[in-house]
Amino acid sequence: MPDPTGTVQEAPGRVLLVGCGKLGTRLGERLLSAGAEVFALRRNTAGLPGAFSALPVDLREPVQRELPRVDAMVITLTPDIQEAADRSNGYLAALRNLATALPSRPRRVVFVSSTRVFEGRTDHRALTEVDTPAPLTPRGRTLRDGELLASELFGAHIVRPAGIYGPGREMLLRKVIDGAPVQYARRTNRIHETDLVRTLQTLLFVENPPPILHAVDQTPATLGEVVTYIAQRLGLQPPPRIQPDVASGTILSGALLLSLLGTLQYPTFEAGYDHVIATRNEQTSPQT
Repeated sequence: MPDPTGTVQEAPGRVLLVGCGKLGTRLGERLLSAGAEVFALRRNTAGLPGAFSALPVDLREPVQRELPRVDAMVITLTPDIQEAADRSNGYLAALRNLATALPSRPRRVVFVSSTRVFEGRTDHRALTEVDTPAPLTPRGRTLRDGELLASELFGAHIVRPAGIYGPGREMLLRKVIDGAPVQYARRTNRIHETDLVRTLQTLLFVENPPPILHAVDQTPATLGEVVTYIAQRLGLQPPPRIQPDVASGTILSGALLLSLLGTLQYPTFEAGYDHVIATRNEQTSPQT
C-alpha cells in the first residue's frame, strides 16, 4: 500500500484486533484481503468471520494464556459507562492485562480513542492534534487516561474518531424519523465508518505515522444543518429545536487525516448520509 510520499509498505503479517466489534471486524476483513493473518480478541467470539483466529478473552481479568506474537495491534476497547462513572478503572486494567499477556510489544500499535477527550474545550476555532485535551465527564477522563496508558505500555499511535456513522450506525436518521428534539446550534464532527476503517489500515502500513490523529471528515457542521439535510433527503419535516439554542461542542481539523489518506470516500456529511440513506432504501425495498 502506498503512503502519501509514495513509499510502498508490505502488509503487516500478523495483526491482533483487541475488542473486535463492528469496526474491528470491518478492518480485519480488509486486512485479510491485503494478505495479513488476523487474530480477534473479545469476550464473546460468536459471529466473528471464520477466517479470523478467534481469541475468547475477558481482559477485565488477568489473562490465563499467553497471547500470540504479532506484528501489529489495533485496540478498539471502549469504557463501560458505569465503569467510567464509578472510576473502577476496569478499562485501564484491561490495557495492563493485555500488556502482561503479550509475549512482546508489536512493532506497530494503534489505539482508538475519541474526540470526546475535548469535551471541555470551548474554542471556536478548529482544534488540531497539537491542542491539549480537556475531558469533562468521567467517560472522557477515562478515555484520556487510556490514551496516556496505551502510549506508555505500547508506544501506541492514538486515533480520535468523531461521531462514527454509516450503514447500521443510524442514530441521527432515527432521531429525524422519530421527530426527536435536537439542539440545532451544537457544533459537530463526524467520520464515515468506511473512511475510519481506511484510516486504521493506513496507520498499520504507512511509515512514520503521526502519534495522534483526528479521524474527522472535511465538513464540521452544526447538528441542525445535518438533521435538516437528512430530513430533506427522507422527505420529512426537520425535527423540532431544543430551546434555547446553545452553541456547544467543538470543531476539529481534518487536515492531517486528509494529508495521510489523500482523499476521503465521504468527505462531507451530505455524501456520507446520501450513502447511508441509499443503503437503507436498498435493504428495505420490496424484493421483486
